[in-house]
Amino acid sequence: MRTFDYPSTLQRWFTPQMSNLLGALHECRGKQALFLRATPDILDTMLEQAKIQSIVSSNRIEGISTTDTRIRALAKESAAPKNRDEEEIAGYRDVLATIHESHDSIPLAPNVILQLHRDLCAHLGPGVGGHWKTSGNVISEIDAAGNRFVRFRPLLAFETPGAVESLCQAANEAVADRTFDPLYILCLFVLDFVSIHPFDDGNGRMSRLLTLLLFYRSGYIAGKYVSLEKLVEDSKESYYETLQASSQGWLEGKNDPTPFVRYLLGIFLKAYSVFEARVSDGLREKATKIERIRLLFDRTPVPLGKRQILEACPGVSTITVERALKSLLASGYIRKIGAGPATSYAKN
Repeated sequence: MRTFDYPSTLQRWFTPQMSNLLGALHECRGKQALFLRATPDILDTMLEQAKIQSIVSSNRIEGISTTDTRIRALAKESAAPKNRDEEEIAGYRDVLATIHESHDSIPLAPNVILQLHRDLCAHLGPGVGGHWKTSGNVISEIDAAGNRFVRFRPLLAFETPGAVESLCQAANEAVADRTFDPLYILCLFVLDFVSIHPFDDGNGRMSRLLTLLLFYRSGYIAGKYVSLEKLVEDSKESYYETLQASSQGWLEGKNDPTPFVRYLLGIFLKAYSVFEARVSDGLREKATKIERIRLLFDRTPVPLGKRQILEACPGVSTITVERALKSLLASGYIRKIGAGPATSYAKN
């Protein structure tokens, strides 16, 4: 039976590059509170975009897809799935929402993993998900010529329940020990989870959902606003290369996890880089939108109501209009006329 001892693994394979990546991530976590103070309209837009990208990318990596229109309808739960691909997509949407909303109260445990897998497969019919694999499976890839080949043979079905139990216990004990940063434990856990390949179907998608869950539980929130799954899809070749490199000798406990650990830490760091850039861009765009509203008052001699401002400034949200009006009123640039639904505003 494959055993898991994360402190020993990290003592053996720890590298300065891993330490540098972690140091940069600590700086990002220290600054994330500043970016989370961005206005709700910016963060809400980023959240919605990231949610859709995560649903699309994680499923597309596994060859599961539908049209853009259907993806958006499924993401908003305004449509029911029409086929198996859409049932898979709807399941991912549901588990992603659970993790976004309840990550602090979702422990890392075999029964929880089974429950999340059951929810992932819920739209496929009763009994499809929520149980460990019942037969041997393999991790395969498709080469450039379209030929599928076996990359790795995981544990056998009868070994799986005990292995997942040991895996969760080892990860939880290592995090509680506090000798090594939980992000290191996260990377090792994901590598081992994929190598166990505990389900008949859905292993890749479950590994990405668990990555997000443990990322949140480690105190990092960028994955809520920037899709980690999209970043993995964009670097899919590196993902498979490092996974292959780090799984060589895994069954014997002789594998070198550092390629995959460096890759995943790099994905996390990229997420924060994108997060900071998008918040900054959003703030600049918002400032431009507020300036558009100010200029609208400059060139309009008659009072304007909110509806008229929204019609004159396409692409500007109601929240941005309200904030702009509040700012312009506070500075004395405009004055308020009337009250209630008939309220309008005019330049002083």
